[in-house]
Amino acid sequence: MKFPSIFRTASPSRFDIKPRYYDPVKEELEQRTSRIKKELEAEGKLGGEISEDDRLKHYETGIRGAFSQHQGIRPRGGSILASTAMLRTLIFLILVGGLAGYIYIGPVIFEYLLYIMVLIAGVYFFTKLKSKAKR
Repeated sequence: MKFPSIFRTASPSRFDIKPRYYDPVKEELEQRTSRIKKELEAEGKLGGEISEDDRLKHYETGIRGAFSQHQGIRPRGGSILASTAMLRTLIFLILVGGLAGYIYIGPVIFEYLLYIMVLIAGVYFFTKLKSKAKR
């Protein structure tokens, strides 16, 4: 059973290798049959039937085409507090501050932390409302 955590742990990646075999006889046979088929189609002795491979070649994209749509690194939007890393850092600092304050001051530190968090939340929401009023 996995315990919930605020830190992301790396999961092990699976090793999956597909062996490739080279058979020169089979490759030569395929080349000869495709060449003979093209010759027969050119002479008109074989129907102009399009094979499955030829149909799929029209839909294939090269690696150059796959990267042509890249538009660079997108700038981050939103506020700083929307970042997951920033949120984790704030939670960690609040917990460490609460533990250190409890050791040095006692249980009164939790009241102080509550006042500080209410003050920070008030300033945050005030700036949000002020930015919405400007628009």
